Amino acid sequence: MIRLEQHIDPRGSLSVVESGMTVDFAIERVYYMHGQAASSPPRGLHGHRTLEQLVIAVHGGFSITLDDGFRRATYRLDEPGAGLYIGPMVWRVLKDFAPDSVALVLASRHYEESDYYRDYDTFLRDARSLT
Repeated sequence: MIRLEQHIDPRGSLSVVESGMTVDFAIERVYYMHGQAASSPPRGLHGHRTLEQLVIAVHGGFSITLDDGFRRATYRLDEPGAGLYIGPMVWRVLKDFAPDSVALVLASRHYEESDYYRDYDTFLRDARSLT
């Protein structure tokens, strides 16, 4: 988990993410997910070969499970002043969205389908072969 630089005053809060400072990667793509309900099917369900990401719950909250092929951990993101770093070769599943949640994702690369693992067994085989 990465604590974001925050500036808080009577007007509200300003959270800052900077390439090379907050994250060690250049941010080439930004997208956000919204409109999910607690009963919505999970999001994610994939891994990336080289992509790095920072995921921030800018509103509401959700759970994210990360799996590197050896270890699995679940995190609850529910504060806009923190982000979860996800490196390459990590499978991710996002679920349990609170009402009106917004998940912001900062990515190190533009969308490239060839970087995705869509099949968990293939991901697992490749992740375990890296050791």
